[in-house]
Amino acid sequence: MIRQLDKVFVLDTKNTTYAFRVLESGHLEHLYYGEKIEIREAGDAAPLMEKQAFAPGNSNVYNEKFPNLSLENIRLEMSSYGKSDIREPFVEITHADGSYTQDFLFDSAVIREGKTPLATLPSSYEEEGTVHELTVTLKDKGYDLTLELVYAVFEDRDVITRSSRLRNTSSDSIRLNRLMSTQLDFEDSCYVLTTFNGSWAREMYRHDTSVVAGKCINSTYAGTSSSRANPFVMLSRPETTEDKGLCYGLNLVYSGNHYECAEVNSHGKTRFVSGINPASFTILLNPGEYFETPEAVMTVSEDGYNGMSQRMHAFVRNCIVRGEWKKKTRPVLLNSWEASYFDINEHKLLKLAKEGRDVGVELFVMDDGWFGERKDDKRSLGDWYVNKKKLPGGISRLCDKVNELGLDFGIWVEPEMVNVDSDLYRAHPEWALEIPGKPHSEGRNQRILDLTNPAVVDYLIEQMSSVFSSANISYVKWDMNRIFSDYYSQYLPAERQGEVSHRYMIGLYRLVRTLTERFPKILFEGCASGGNRFDLGILSYFPQIWASDDTDAIYRVKGQTGYSYGYPMSTVGAHVSACPNHQTLRMTPLATRFDVAAFGVLGYECNLCDMSAEEKKQIREQIALYKKWREVLQFGYFYRGRSDNFYEWTCVGEDGTRAVGMLLQVLTEPNTAFAQFSPRGLDKDTKYHFYNIERKVRIKPFGDLVNMLSPIHIKYDSLVHNIVDKFVKMPGEVEDYTAYGSTLMRGVKLKASFAGTGFDENTRFFSDFSSRMYFMEKADSDT
Repeated sequence: MIRQLDKVFVLDTKNTTYAFRVLESGHLEHLYYGEKIEIREAGDAAPLMEKQAFAPGNSNVYNEKFPNLSLENIRLEMSSYGKSDIREPFVEITHADGSYTQDFLFDSAVIREGKTPLATLPSSYEEEGTVHELTVTLKDKGYDLTLELVYAVFEDRDVITRSSRLRNTSSDSIRLNRLMSTQLDFEDSCYVLTTFNGSWAREMYRHDTSVVAGKCINSTYAGTSSSRANPFVMLSRPETTEDKGLCYGLNLVYSGNHYECAEVNSHGKTRFVSGINPASFTILLNPGEYFETPEAVMTVSEDGYNGMSQRMHAFVRNCIVRGEWKKKTRPVLLNSWEASYFDINEHKLLKLAKEGRDVGVELFVMDDGWFGERKDDKRSLGDWYVNKKKLPGGISRLCDKVNELGLDFGIWVEPEMVNVDSDLYRAHPEWALEIPGKPHSEGRNQRILDLTNPAVVDYLIEQMSSVFSSANISYVKWDMNRIFSDYYSQYLPAERQGEVSHRYMIGLYRLVRTLTERFPKILFEGCASGGNRFDLGILSYFPQIWASDDTDAIYRVKGQTGYSYGYPMSTVGAHVSACPNHQTLRMTPLATRFDVAAFGVLGYECNLCDMSAEEKKQIREQIALYKKWREVLQFGYFYRGRSDNFYEWTCVGEDGTRAVGMLLQVLTEPNTAFAQFSPRGLDKDTKYHFYNIERKVRIKPFGDLVNMLSPIHIKYDSLVHNIVDKFVKMPGEVEDYTAYGSTLMRGVKLKASFAGTGFDENTRFFSDFSSRMYFMEKADSDT
């Protein structure tokens, strides 16, 4: 609900309130954003209004009419340089006369039911709940410019979005150097800014920075939302935990260069801004033209990080993801990449697909290497015709044969890229983002096609349409394997080169929007060297994204925990791969690899043809178990517990009657037998059956200790040792309890772990990199 109470605007969701007012000067003073409060008339907001008596020393005042008003010392809804505010600006403009001062003051406001989509960028929507929109119009009368601040209130989601739009209503051309999507000003400091940073194969590591003075910036210049700095961030108090305390969740519906900054000024006030990165960004706006920003997404909870995440997850699932696969369970896939890399042919692919069918896989995906002269990463990107030496019958014959096995068929593409050694580049070198006649800095031996050029976008639409319609393709993995360098479009004139990165995004969104509309039944999965473009912009078209090229379970448990703060697990692609792991060379149990991957959208990326019968039997059982619990794992409510040497996850079904938990240990502590698992999110008044599935324990991991029981001496790793290990299995521990949710959430005390003093069927074998899944189902009787 949005209400205008005289000069006070109140934006209420079911559980939160956002409020600001119009000052006599015409500026917008931010009053409050947090858990819901009662404001029924303008006077009720008086306690939230700052009282200004005299301007602080060594500061400037706005003008002589308001001698007590220094914009440096007031909370604002938007800000700019030149009129006494020297903090992070919301907007920066270079005017025709060369000046940089802006003075946007309140002009009017319109409240409407529903939500207007952005014209050039993806934005959120609502199909089931209530949404209202407020557009506040500000005018800079000195330069005849108009700034619109747009607020959308998703009442049932406890989410508010913001965007802004600058209109050049003057008779002069201007240069827009910065326009943020949102600004939040707080009266105090001591907030913790949580960012999620990393690199290729190491995405989404959580970092907490206390912001008590100066600036803390999270940004990327990679041309994508990037693995270096995801656009999702949190602001919280130092005492906030997973389940208690104030937490703001903030994200951006954008896939390009972004910028988030928290600043504490000399008066102890905190300002947060988020939007397009202003570095190398400048938009030429001629008279009559406008520029719109990406949409910022905001939520807040006093129930800690988990409380915030629940609201953000529900919003992303319901108001960002769209189309055929929005609420449809995702298939278990087998991807050819780590089994074959570029060395593929029809025979090898079909052999792998048959193995996949036999273990319960539902979708087989042919990865890179099927087109042009593609035998490595140095050639043929851009040549989207089938390599007939590898696939003599083309994609269609391979697809038909895979379908005959009872599997759906998927394919890998990387449309945005081109190799210099390709027919496309030789025909159209001007279609690449590069500076003509100057050396180019390449990544992965490839260059980026110029999506600012409508002709390039049109060409790719038709090329991809031809590929996707060439066979019964059910799935597309859309990759993008490098970051930007040498920002330069041969299509744009010199005065518009500062628009390249943003115009690229507009072209990309037109490309993927057109294709997803043409092929609505295809399941698209985004990828960019893993998680280099994991954001709400891509999720507006692709319902899931490959979270990382690193499939190592111990990295993944940390990385997927990072993703879980801002993104639901139904958006996170996660695969079980071979060991030693191809990215880390780490050895982890197959059970652990499955337990971690099962909490995302499960797939396998290993050479089943080379696996032992025992391993394939284990995978068959894993997939059967996953299918039984898939609805809960993909679309349930995800909660985090501990995230240190132990990781705890719980996923609770929508009706609260079923839940799956996981406990993972990174490294074993000596002589530590005690452990407990504390599920979250259960209905405290429901009685659950809590249990695990027994895992038989191998002999070999006990090493020489086997001789404590063996009647003959067995040498470690000898033929005898391996034979015994193959045929002799010890019983694993069994957990089986019936209790109310309120009791289980206090912590289930587990069977004692092996600690060097003995082992039997009641001992939990829990070595380095071990994990367990626990299942909770509503008991037959609550008595």
